[in-house]
Amino acid sequence: MHDALFQPLQMGALRAKNRIHMAPLTRGRAAEPMFVPNAMMATYYRQRAGAGMILTEATGISREGLGWPSAPGIWSDEQVEAWKPITKAVHEEGGLIVMQLWHMGRIVHPVFLDGQPPFSASATTAPGEAHTPQGKQPYAEAREMTLEDIRRTIHDYRRAAENAKKAGFDGVQLHGANGYLVDQFLRDKTNLRTDEYGGSPENRTRFMREVLEALIDVWGADRVGIRLSPNGDSQGTDDSNPPATFGAAAKVCEELRLAFVELREPGPDGTFGNTDVPKQSPLIRKIYSGPLILNSDYTAEEAVADIEAGKCDAVSFGRPYISNPDLDKRIAAGAHWNPNKDVPKSWYFPIPEGYIDYPTLEQEQAEAAE
Repeated sequence: MHDALFQPLQMGALRAKNRIHMAPLTRGRAAEPMFVPNAMMATYYRQRAGAGMILTEATGISREGLGWPSAPGIWSDEQVEAWKPITKAVHEEGGLIVMQLWHMGRIVHPVFLDGQPPFSASATTAPGEAHTPQGKQPYAEAREMTLEDIRRTIHDYRRAAENAKKAGFDGVQLHGANGYLVDQFLRDKTNLRTDEYGGSPENRTRFMREVLEALIDVWGADRVGIRLSPNGDSQGTDDSNPPATFGAAAKVCEELRLAFVELREPGPDGTFGNTDVPKQSPLIRKIYSGPLILNSDYTAEEAVADIEAGKCDAVSFGRPYISNPDLDKRIAAGAHWNPNKDVPKSWYFPIPEGYIDYPTLEQEQAEAAE
């Protein structure tokens, strides 16, 4: 019944053993010390190595680009060394692990920047409140990036890609979604620039292209992917003409021959904002000829249907992988999926509970037999 999900998939140089991929999931466990991965994270990723491809939680490329309490980074030697046991654990289980590279742009609160404002494509302010070590606080207005800021940030992406290679990852994914820095450049509500990085959809994709080119210099295009969210409002980042904007972005992905493109297309109750905008994946599928991964609120049956219909080549599952470390085995067996518990505390609170204590199907069956 689910055979389509258990076929291997070649994505450039990356070979996934199945098409049940693990979507990036911020989990907030890099707590002691902040931004440095730990042994608990190695257990978490090892447990989920049955996925065709693990896309790591969003990982900060620089101190100024990371504004989430207890999220991991990849800019320091200490972080590189701390990631090595994690990639080793996944590889020991026969898994594939790709690091998602993250710069939050205007979503970084000044508390993370010694009181300085964050930067973005333009001087705009995100709606709502930021998660900070001192609780939720209103976002601050970002300052518009100078050309020197842009060059320096692209260098930070390149260094992060080099560090990911040192740490033993199989490739990297650029986080271009959910209202963070790359997305802030892509969409015209947050990109008000009048230089070569603003204006037309082609100009607004320039920053994304230049970052991808830096990643490709390090890894080769066959080990570089991107995540996009070609939907409506995402943390206040929106666009007046999604087909034009994301058609231009898909053209960049095709021209650079990326290993894969992942699209987050939530329904009306999405995590990062509601959307009733028509899905752009059919348009992107026509422009980008490489492997396409779709994400958001899929059941196994829906994933099979979309793969068999040719709408995508794989599906990445997010929240189901929080509470089902062996999701691939559960799908293969037609077994139940455990619900998430104590949400959202268990998503982000830096404790083992709600993180590495979910039972596998085999453990459940063994307990039931006792």
